Formats: sequence, C-alpha cells, structure tokens
Amino acid sequence: MGIELLQRDSLPLGGFAGLREHQLVIDEKVGGKANTWNGIGNFVYLADAIFQPHGETRLHPHREIDVISVMVEGNIAHEGSLEHGGTFGRDQAQVQRAGGEGFRHNEINPDDIENRMIQLWVLPEHAGEPASYKLYDLKQGELNRIYGGPRGETEHMYSHTVMEVGLFDSGEGFELSGEAMVYITRGSGTLNSGAKIKDGDLIRGSDLSFTANTEDVQVIVVRTEEN
Repeated sequence: MGIELLQRDSLPLGGFAGLREHQLVIDEKVGGKANTWNGIGNFVYLADAIFQPHGETRLHPHREIDVISVMVEGNIAHEGSLEHGGTFGRDQAQVQRAGGEGFRHNEINPDDIENRMIQLWVLPEHAGEPASYKLYDLKQGELNRIYGGPRGETEHMYSHTVMEVGLFDSGEGFELSGEAMVYITRGSGTLNSGAKIKDGDLIRGSDLSFTANTEDVQVIVVRTEEN
C-alpha cells in the first residue's frame, strides 16, 4: 500500500469541559466520522488534546475499552478508581484497562499553563478482563512499548494491537515491517519514501522507516502482531 497522510490542522477543533482537541481516528467500530480515519487492529480512537490551565476532563466512566494517555508537554494529575492521586508528565504514558468491571477517571492539568496530551483507545481482545493500570517512563533513542503483547506477560496489557512511543534526536529513527500507523507529536522527520512529516501528521503505510530531522522528536506507532 502507498503512504496515506492526515494532517491534524486540516480537521475541525472541538473539545469538552476544560480541553480543546482534534480527533484524527474514530473507527467505524465506535461510530466513525466522515473526516476521521479508521484505526488498525483494535485501535479505534486518537485525539490530540490541549488542556486549559487547570482544565480537566471531569470524572467519567469507561467499560470494555483500554485508554492510553501519552504526555507531550506539561503534567497531569490523575483522579479515579484506578491509582487515584497519581501524577504523570512529559514523556510518560498512562494505560488504563476498563475491562468488564470498568473504571472512572478525571485527568486534570494542575498548572497555570496549557499542557498537551494524546489520548488513544483500543478495544480489548476479550470482554470481561479485570480493570488494571500501568505507567511508563519513556527512554530516549528507541521505540518504547507501552501496550500490547502475549497473554501472561506482565509488563504490558495483553493485545494483538501494539502501541509504542519513540523519543529521538536528529539522525535517530526506526524501521517497521508490515502495516502501521505513525503519529508525530513533536518535531519532524523523513520517511523512507522521502516524504517530510511533522508534528500533527498521521501516516498510514507498510514497511515504514523514519529518521528524525530535529532534536526532541516524539512519535507514536500503532501496529499489530501475532502473539
């Protein structure tokens, strides 16, 4: 397949409560929208959100969905039925599995300046899983797996859909085999096709490679694997 590109800033700006957001992925499995993309595997939603100073999502419930939050800039204070009172910030990722029992959460910007968070949803492989929570510190110069892997492996939540976050400086990058979706959240880079991509670009293609053109690049990768 060729490379497809969706630019965040070509989409309408929406939002709710204390945040503004662009929605890039709303899969047909969860209703879909004319100007958004379907996901890959069980990946069904991606929103790029700016929280107002002291903005919050307000307390709300989820069931039978896995909610992944990747911080681009700033900090979040986390409230809810899983790990209440926790915090996370720039270059950390929070993963919450609602499962059959569900969870409630409120994500809050505790600061006097805006922050930025990417929220992604993945449908679970099986219904009725127990609710669970994980927090990851992302390492520089590599793709950090934050979601997906075989059942029984305890470091990541079980799924055939894999999510990774990369932190790269100029000249660093990665290669992928098979179909993948890539979303750039800081900086810019070049694909193996020669295409230049930047913050806010969502790409879908096969056998992609990426090289950072700037310092302090953050990129999110979604793909599938048999496990």
